[in-house]
Parts: sequence; structure tokens; C-alpha cells
Amino acid sequence: MTYEEMIEDETFIDGMQTRIISDQEMDTMYIPDVEYMNSDEIRRVLQILVPRKRMMENEKYPLIVYVQGSAWHKQNVYQHVGQFNYLCKQGFVVAIVQYRESDLAPFPAQIEDTKTAIRFLKKHHEEYFVDEQNVFLFGDSSGGHVALVSGLTAKLPLFNGNLYSEYSNEVRAIIDFYGVVDITMEDGFPTTENHQQPDSPEGYLIGRKNVLEHLDIARQTNPMAYLDGNIPPILIAHGTKDRLVAFKQSVKLYKALKGKNKDVVFYRMKGADHGGPMFFCEDMLEEVIKFIKKNISNA
Repeated sequence: MTYEEMIEDETFIDGMQTRIISDQEMDTMYIPDVEYMNSDEIRRVLQILVPRKRMMENEKYPLIVYVQGSAWHKQNVYQHVGQFNYLCKQGFVVAIVQYRESDLAPFPAQIEDTKTAIRFLKKHHEEYFVDEQNVFLFGDSSGGHVALVSGLTAKLPLFNGNLYSEYSNEVRAIIDFYGVVDITMEDGFPTTENHQQPDSPEGYLIGRKNVLEHLDIARQTNPMAYLDGNIPPILIAHGTKDRLVAFKQSVKLYKALKGKNKDVVFYRMKGADHGGPMFFCEDMLEEVIKFIKKNISNA
């Protein structure tokens, strides 16, 4: 029988407490390991969190595509599922991307996969209740770097891949938590002993090469190479005591964006190291939500 056909039980006994449902109550539906790409025996998946109400007809929510930090190596895509439940319950679909790690494929594979995931989600917007006109990119550390380059090149014929090409890569805004900006900076990675060597995270990113000996490739990885034209608004947050990715990396990006009169917000996280609760507490996630809502299109 249908819900409408079901006869409500009106039994009431003294001491019972009654709550009247509104149909606006919301929890989270977690859909693990959704395959968005499978080629050359490499399978890539998404972790998707969808707001859930009892009645889900015609519901559409802004989409946050999240790129997990991992020094561009294999990502723990489950790391922030718990924290992002909070974003989901505020009315956002969250999809965490697994991209080809640098151990398998060098730059720009990470960008290609992130853009492919965006197009996949736009193609399947009805299945996952996505408002395909309001897609946002969010990443931390190396994931912040991937989110920046993916979002800044969204309108360019670069790093796109071939799947779902009938859909757009475009996003409304980018959130960058302590992301890598310039892998050629001599003092950009305070505690990386093998910094810029072929076996360093930056070296792996460009194909296990010495960064300073392959500046032509290294410069292509720099988000600041893609700041011309109409680019999405950007929120940056970076800790002043970051031991892995120097605070000055984000300062460099911020100066470049301000110099070109771009829309950028910078949170200087005083005393914060590389990640941690200071970034993913509800107070900071509320700042992310405010930034996203400011950039939502109601068209």
C-alpha cells in the first residue's frame, strides 16, 4: 500500500509524548564507492553524501566536490566523511573524489579525473539530487591544489579528459584549505627533506623528476598560471604555523589574485598547523557555507 493509503494508528495512552512531523526533517544518505571512471584497469570512485527528507520529490541541492589531501599519493577518501555529514545536513550534496595518484599517473591526471567526476555528477544530477547549476570545488593540501587548478581551468580546453564531454566543468567557486601553490618555491615546504627531488611529493607529481630541472612542467602545475579571464571566486584558509605547506604559498596566491582584482577571501588561521580541527570544526565550516551561499546562482 502507499503511504497515503496507510491508516494512521490513533492509539494514545497517558504518558506518551507526541511529535508532529513537518516533512522538512533532514538526515544524510551515504552512498559509498560510486564508480565514475574505469579505464586501463584503473577504477576511480566517489563517496557521495546526499541530504535526505521523507519526501524527496524534485529536491535539488548545491553540490560540493571535495578533493582529499594526500601529497598527491593515494587518498584516504573516507577521512572527512564524518565532518562533511555536517555540510550535508545543511543542505548540500557532498562528493569526495578519488583521483589517479601520482604513483600511477603524473600531472595532469589528477586534474583530468576531478573534472571528469564533476561532469559525471552533472550527468547524474537527478539520481543524486544535484543542482547542476551550483557546483563548488573544495580541497585541502594537495587536494586544495587540485581543486584550484581544476576550477581555474574549468573554461579552458586544458586537462579535460574525454568522458562525459557533453557536460561542463564549470564551478561557481573554489574553497582552498592550505593548498600547494608553487612547487618551485625553495622554502615552500618547511619540513620536506627531499623537497623537489624526483622522489619527493612534488617530484612524483611531475613524473618522478627533479622539479628545478623541469620548470616547464612544474610551472603548468601552478594555479597562478591560470588567473586571467573570468575565474570563480576563491576562499583560502591557511595556518600561520603550517609545517608541511608554508603559509607564504597561500600569501603568494592571494597577492596574485588581489593584483588582478579577483574575488578572493583569505582566512589567516593564527597558530594553526597543517589541517586539523581548527579547519574542520563547525565554526569554520559555517564560514565555508556562508561563502558558498554568497556565490549560489538562483537563475
